[in-house]
Amino acid sequence: MTLAMVRRKTERIREFSALPFLLVAAVSLAGAFLRPQPQVVTGGPVNAGDVAWMLTATGLVLLMTPGLSFFYGGMVRSKNVVSTMLQSFVAMAVISILWIVVGFSLAFGDSVHGLIGDPRTFFMFMRVGASTHPDLAPTIPLIVFALFQLKFAIITPALITGSFAERVRFTSYLLFMCLFSVFVYAPLAHWTWHPEGFLHKLGVLDFAGGTVVHMSAGLAALAGAMTLGRRKMHEAGEPHTPANIPFVMLGTGMLWFGWFGFNAGSALSASGQAAMAFATTNTASAAAALAWIFFDGMRGQKPSALGACVGAVVGLVAITPAAGYVSVGESIFIGTCASVVSNLCVHWKNNASTLDDTLDVFPCHGVGGMVGMLMTGVFAKDVGLTSGHAYTFLLHCGALVFVALFSFCGSWVLYKVTDLVIPLRVSDEQEEIGLDMSQHGEMMQDPNAFAPAAPSLAKIA
Repeated sequence: MTLAMVRRKTERIREFSALPFLLVAAVSLAGAFLRPQPQVVTGGPVNAGDVAWMLTATGLVLLMTPGLSFFYGGMVRSKNVVSTMLQSFVAMAVISILWIVVGFSLAFGDSVHGLIGDPRTFFMFMRVGASTHPDLAPTIPLIVFALFQLKFAIITPALITGSFAERVRFTSYLLFMCLFSVFVYAPLAHWTWHPEGFLHKLGVLDFAGGTVVHMSAGLAALAGAMTLGRRKMHEAGEPHTPANIPFVMLGTGMLWFGWFGFNAGSALSASGQAAMAFATTNTASAAAALAWIFFDGMRGQKPSALGACVGAVVGLVAITPAAGYVSVGESIFIGTCASVVSNLCVHWKNNASTLDDTLDVFPCHGVGGMVGMLMTGVFAKDVGLTSGHAYTFLLHCGALVFVALFSFCGSWVLYKVTDLVIPLRVSDEQEEIGLDMSQHGEMMQDPNAFAPAAPSLAKIA
């Protein structure tokens, strides 16, 4: 089938019904006619320093999603770069609206038995304004806290996309992203971060999202890879050639930079804890990047840019739940340990299983998040295992199993529901021609521009 034939065929396929536009139109009308209401409760006075830092941190976290798009986009084949990057970018639009309408309420609204927030509490952000909140935002406007948390909600479904890259239908991904945010992410955020959430009250520690973001995304990625099945080239045993390693390096740099807001911003203040989280974030990532390439070298492999980038991200993932609770020295151990464990998992996945997790989301984010959660129970200051307290570590072991089961099983059900509404997987023809053209009618101007040059045997020798 020629490119022109595919273009004509995709123009005839009407995957978008009128419903998505009507939903956006309804939300727009609601926004125009609903009037904001006063916040029910207010906290203390606004701290200008905290506000300045949290606005900065919020911007840094948002930058991580475009960074992720470059990170993932560089790792897929050239015919899927645009579609893979768009799957991250579009999350900024979809989740922003969903969060305002109901997501923030479900995650941080008045608690219903510690299980979920009342959707009426902050519906359409009507009670979210410039005043502080005694529990959620004691020194910053509640609107700043809500927007900071929005950025976490945005990147979580974007992380999942790496597992089913190169074979997912764009419209079905949009539906799944909404379902996941409402039925998996929002409950986890409420349980872990809301003052009345049951995991929070039990004592589970997740400073910046190792459990809520990375474990949930990693387990959802595993369910997605299993549900959508293997790519045709994976079944045929063809090698996967990344389109653009410099894209991966650029994305890693943006992620590393933005992660300072992700972790240090989770202190919700310009404080010493924020400074320590800033330091541990950097150190864990550095240690993990080195551990990955040196561990590869110990097994006879060359130190690769891709390995260094993946290792750095694994370190960032692992330190996330512990960032504000551990020392700099402990963060080095956490980064190194997570890097080795994830490296081994990637090696096992590629050599001893048939799982087609395209960009290793589960071994890196899922397993990395699990390692970080356990290490938080080990090293958390004053309450961890190294401080003579076994309760927190044992609690984290139990919570890890519970969260993993909830995220995997919940996501599996949502994939099945999505597939009933809109088929999840593209056709074999669309997969062969690439998602850039078959799903979006777009492609890089020169598909061969980023193809690696043929290596010189003399240089290799």
